[in-house]
Amino acid sequence: MLTLMLSAQALAHGDVTPQAVDTAGLDPLGEEWLDQNPYGEDYEQRDLAVEIGASAYNQNCARCHGLEGVSGGIAPDLRYLAPGFDGDEWYKYRVVNGAVRDGRVYMPKMAEHLSQEALWAIRAWLETKYVEE
Repeated sequence: MLTLMLSAQALAHGDVTPQAVDTAGLDPLGEEWLDQNPYGEDYEQRDLAVEIGASAYNQNCARCHGLEGVSGGIAPDLRYLAPGFDGDEWYKYRVVNGAVRDGRVYMPKMAEHLSQEALWAIRAWLETKYVEE
């Protein structure tokens, strides 16, 4: 009975398969990862990148990192991720490499599931939520 209850709770989290992101309208970036977000403040289609990033975040990141980027304490609160190159460097490292501790996956390698365009669009949206510590 306990196993059945725990199974039901696990299923209550819903489908954790990454959801596809439509990046139509953004400049294609190719296979090799860029070191800096090309959809930064100077990008001509910045508003579109932010809109796509918001949707992609809500579909793929919010379940761990919280709605609107506000973490409930389990995963990092991404609103505190520094804007610009320093934040881009950490973000790129984490979405490409993920995070595993003691054999447990704390952050999947999202670059294996989402395009570079989708992930940089998420980063563009996150920068609009930035909060200084």
